[in-house]
Amino acid sequence: MYRSHNCGELNASHINTEVTLAGWVQKSRDKGFMNWVDLRDRYGITQLLFDESRSEKTVFELAKTLGREFVVQVKGTVIEREAKNKNIATGEIEILVTEMTILNASLTPPFTIEDETDGGEDIRMKYRYLDIRRNPVKNSLLFRHKVAQAVRNYLSNLDFCEVETPYLIKSTPEGARDFVVPSRMNEGQFYALPQSPQTFKQLLMVGGMDKYFQIVKCFRDEDLRADRQPEFTQIDCEMAFVEQEDILNVFEGLTRHLLKEIKGIEVEKFPRMTYDHAMKTYGNDKPDIRFGMEFGELNAVAQNKEFSVFNSAELVVAIAAPGCATFTRKEIDALIDWVKRPQVGASGMVYVKCEEDGSFKSSVDKFYDQNDLAEWAKVTGAKAGDMIFVLSGPADKTRTQLSALRMELATRLGLRNPAEFAPLWVVDFPLLELDEESGRWHAMHHPFTSPKPEDMELLATNPGKVRANAYDMVLNGNEIGGGSIRIHDKATQQLMFKYLGFTEEEARNQFGFLMDAFQFGAPPHGGLAFGLDRLVAILGGQETIRDFIAFPKNNSGRDVMIDAPSVIDDLQLKELHINVNLK
Repeated sequence: MYRSHNCGELNASHINTEVTLAGWVQKSRDKGFMNWVDLRDRYGITQLLFDESRSEKTVFELAKTLGREFVVQVKGTVIEREAKNKNIATGEIEILVTEMTILNASLTPPFTIEDETDGGEDIRMKYRYLDIRRNPVKNSLLFRHKVAQAVRNYLSNLDFCEVETPYLIKSTPEGARDFVVPSRMNEGQFYALPQSPQTFKQLLMVGGMDKYFQIVKCFRDEDLRADRQPEFTQIDCEMAFVEQEDILNVFEGLTRHLLKEIKGIEVEKFPRMTYDHAMKTYGNDKPDIRFGMEFGELNAVAQNKEFSVFNSAELVVAIAAPGCATFTRKEIDALIDWVKRPQVGASGMVYVKCEEDGSFKSSVDKFYDQNDLAEWAKVTGAKAGDMIFVLSGPADKTRTQLSALRMELATRLGLRNPAEFAPLWVVDFPLLELDEESGRWHAMHHPFTSPKPEDMELLATNPGKVRANAYDMVLNGNEIGGGSIRIHDKATQQLMFKYLGFTEEEARNQFGFLMDAFQFGAPPHGGLAFGLDRLVAILGGQETIRDFIAFPKNNSGRDVMIDAPSVIDDLQLKELHINVNLK
């Protein structure tokens, strides 16, 4: 055996015990006649002692040759440590080493393997296997494992069955670009990697599996950002003979279970909010409700004055930022510059200071008197000491801009506490959305989402008003899961394809297998998929997902550690019948 114990489990109860440990050299401190070495493995750190008067001479001299990240095996006796370290579990003891074997030497690492490292993100991505040795990354991966196990246990206890679905599938339109895989045995044809197992989980319901789940890798070829990867993991679920309420109850229960099991937090029943209310009140369909700053629409109290900017706007809308009346002109100007950035796109911003004495000071004082501004404060819920920020313009665009400002202010004001969790359901999404360039309707979620039964007649007369039988779970301003009740009969599915602009031939070519399955007694069914990466990151108190993925890609979709993607040789291309033209 390489070890009798790990480096995190020895304590005072083991004193005088003979032990064998193995691990990496964290650091060494050579005092001449004594040498202390911190030995590290996944479980912790144990201090080793090499004593000139008590250790074998060859062992004592060998200890002086150890470098950082050498892999060693030691044998020795657990003794009481004179200078105890209360910061680590093994801080009361050390190992008086009697034998040591260097299992593998190490080059000097390109960055320090410490919690606070001197390595930048690029170098740590290149040497990710070294970065994983650091506690922040290691603990994030262990945390992910804990969440995944809690999910599996919860769903299994509810009689869900875990079923694997294929990775090499047919390319179908699901909203993002597919990653495609050429088939050597079928010349000129390609598989696609699944954006989700959507059609397969529906087919499992047709197959009578009743309750399915899978923690599954999915793939989307789209532009990346901090919380997006080309390959990501879903907790994918589907249930037969259910309505929307059944699904919300099951997965609200799962989320409540995770919050209690992982974070020790009890959450009562999750609030529900319609899509229309979310957009009107927060400017987006995944609102962070840990704080206020709800939108107040000012058209009725700010238009028809002498300020032409507001008079010509489709929407004048504002938020009241708590305690911000103390902002200096410099701070206000910086915020105005922030909303005018291309990423936000506002042309300007109006502000109103709500003074402690009940008066108002505004950037548009010459157009609005104190009574006018008091009405603005009433609409936005502003109190003395607050600051009102106002944007105007096209309704949808302006709401999006104000939503971005709301989140930025919340971050600056410390209102987005990562230890606080505020989940909610957003329901009643539009079934379809219009692409203004093509003039075609597109499914807001996917083509298999069922319309609300009471809205079916609107499909022919007013498609934009049809509500989907769909729902998203939002946690702390992030969509962590979404799903819908599915269409389960061929006639409705054909109608949906028609309104999405598919010809009968196109629908048959893309989804004929599903349409055929619906003719053999498909049950009513629906489901939901959680984004595991994002869920774990939020539960872990982080905004980004990379540290919770063992080997993530960078913002260009590259794995800089293994240098992928890469060129393949001509023989492989020839076998795949592919000619690469880079001109």
